[in-house]
Amino acid sequence: MTESLPYKQKNNCVLPEDVKNFYLMTNGFHMTWSVKLDDHVIPLGSMAINSISKLTQLNQSSMYSLPNAPTLADLEDDTQEASENQPEKPHFDSRSVIFELDPCNGNGKVCLVYKRGKPALAQDTEIWFLDRALYWHFLTDTFTAYYRLLITHLGLPQWQYAFTSYGISPQAKQWFNMYKPITYNTNLLAEETDCFVNKLDPSKVFKSKSKILIPKKKGPVQPVGGQKGPSAPPSTTKSSSGSGNPVRK
Repeated sequence: MTESLPYKQKNNCVLPEDVKNFYLMTNGFHMTWSVKLDDHVIPLGSMAINSISKLTQLNQSSMYSLPNAPTLADLEDDTQEASENQPEKPHFDSRSVIFELDPCNGNGKVCLVYKRGKPALAQDTEIWFLDRALYWHFLTDTFTAYYRLLITHLGLPQWQYAFTSYGISPQAKQWFNMYKPITYNTNLLAEETDCFVNKLDPSKVFKSKSKILIPKKKGPVQPVGGQKGPSAPPSTTKSSSGSGNPVRK
């Protein structure tokens, strides 16, 4: 890889194998897509991974351009330590080495984090999301797993916030319900494994074509010859008696 050696020498970090393979194929990645509502085209999805030249260390720049300005390391909060369900959070100081992978259109930052400082080893990396309030949220153990998450969520706005305790905004939730309903309802899918399963019953859909004959109600028996029953009005036509003489009723 042409830029991996200068990167290693400059940052004293070893890229994980999957990250190295990614940059061997392409120097960064950025894909956007839009939707058309009525006559308006609205930019919606954005999937981005910084080029290796923009894979800069996050805590190298200060928040302000003034002398003795505070840095991210000054915001370090040691109370945000690991819990039983979450790994240890990254540190803004020298205990962690952090590189920005995706600026998330200003909604936060997806970062490649070396958890053990320098010299940074490839096996100590994780992918974390830093929200706008500078709180850390764990995403995946490997870059490959994060790349799959990025593609699965289609780069929808604020999709990284689905992995936070406060979730995505109501507007982003509408886009999720439209384009990725199963992805958004992952908790429901985990609790009710058959909630998205097709419950079609073939025995009820593909019924036999033989019709069931429904017996009709029998009416009064009609006399032979097509004459009406006893309730019919008397006929005024001539009929023959048994002797052959005509009789008028």
